[in-house]
Amino acid sequence: MTIQEAQQQVDGWIKTTGVRYFNELTNLGILMEEVGELSRLMVRVYGEQSFKESDKGKEIADEMADVVWVLLCLANQTGVDLTQALQRNFEKKQIRDATRHQENKKLR
Repeated sequence: MTIQEAQQQVDGWIKTTGVRYFNELTNLGILMEEVGELSRLMVRVYGEQSFKESDKGKEIADEMADVVWVLLCLANQTGVDLTQALQRNFEKKQIRDATRHQENKKLR
């Protein structure tokens, strides 16, 4: 699935099953909640925090998919083509970081 296809599928699901989009600020709040849930799980899996009973059975992949889902909603609502945005972002990073990381002594 391409990013464009994902944006289209989310839009189709919202319009048929979800009834309508939440407004942009509500979706921004949901995005922050989803990132928080992903963060909470990652610090338990890869960090030093212990699992709580409520964390058991949750999967990092599912939490990441939740983050992407809400981001796709926001992109659709704000008219952002994420394929183009990501391509431009790669170009920006290529120019900005062409030698930056290779010259960083801390990364060697």
